[in-house]
Amino acid sequence: MAKGRGKKVKKKNSRQHPNQLHLKIVTSSTCLACKQQCERGLAYLERMSQPGAIGNGVPCILTKPKA
Repeated sequence: MAKGRGKKVKKKNSRQHPNQLHLKIVTSSTCLACKQQCERGLAYLERMSQPGAIGNGVPCILTKPKA
């Protein structure tokens, strides 16, 4: 038997967070109204408070999308 033959293994895209598919993206208004403000949300609020800041949201660990 020849070794090394078989199925090729595809590498996963490691650019995004491993839980990205399970986290909901929220904006700064949601982070501001949150009762349990996390460190990531507070840092995002700080960045968005600067004049001219443009943001696309931040993954929230406290809210889960409905599956």
